[in-house]
Amino acid sequence: MNTYLAGIDIGSTTVKLVVLNEEGQPIYQEYRRHQAHTQEALAALLREARNHIGNCALRTAITGSGSINLGKALDIPFVQEVVAVASALQHEAPQTDVAIELGGEDAKIIYFTGGLEERMNGICAGGTGAFIDQMAALLQTDAAGLNEAAAHYSQIYPIAARCGVFAKTDIQPLINEGAQLPDLAASIFQAVVNQTISGLACGKPIRGCVAFLGGPLHFLPELKAAYIRTLKLDDTHIVDPENSHLFAAMGAALEADGEEPVGIDALIERLAQAAAVAAGI
Repeated sequence: MNTYLAGIDIGSTTVKLVVLNEEGQPIYQEYRRHQAHTQEALAALLREARNHIGNCALRTAITGSGSINLGKALDIPFVQEVVAVASALQHEAPQTDVAIELGGEDAKIIYFTGGLEERMNGICAGGTGAFIDQMAALLQTDAAGLNEAAAHYSQIYPIAARCGVFAKTDIQPLINEGAQLPDLAASIFQAVVNQTISGLACGKPIRGCVAFLGGPLHFLPELKAAYIRTLKLDDTHIVDPENSHLFAAMGAALEADGEEPVGIDALIERLAQAAAVAAGI
């Protein structure tokens, strides 16, 4: 039976699974919304991985905001997300000086040069994927629709991103005055950028090689373009990995090297047992 490295990342809205071969290359990777059913979503990914790569043993670690209890149920080690991301960047893009990572309900800036330092939003989801979804719904579209529209903007309006309520207060008058969707979409993305830079960086420069990670930055290239434009980055200072939305899971897999291998079927069974306990069966 082959043995591989596996990393699980349980976020506020998505579950990610990455399986790496002996050379550290992904042989299975998936990103999926869990709709608050994390155990079921992860079980589905593990079954898909088994179908894709066959029966195998996995050295596994877990990371992410929703992962600690699930890690205990699976009896696999927990890895701090900043450690997982740092491990993946060291493996894939060691030139990175700063990483900007956006998730469903969190936003992070991780500084690597001069010592590892992470800055993260607090209890508010302003300037995250949830904020973008909320603003898209206000404009009767979705995040992909905002991205498509933003590619054709001609001007940027000031919009608050620290809170959806404040943002709506800014956007509604613009709608009433006939502001066009492309300009509103680009303005929402710019508000997210401003919230990250002012609310998280708090005056500490974001310079050098900057990596863009997380689902919103992976799936919304116009949002990423707004960061690049604001930070005045040239091509040599942009780190934009193909699988940037899976970096925390990849890092968890790399951190699992040396852990005791467990059969993938056994992991699936542990999830089923945890679900039965949770349901009181």
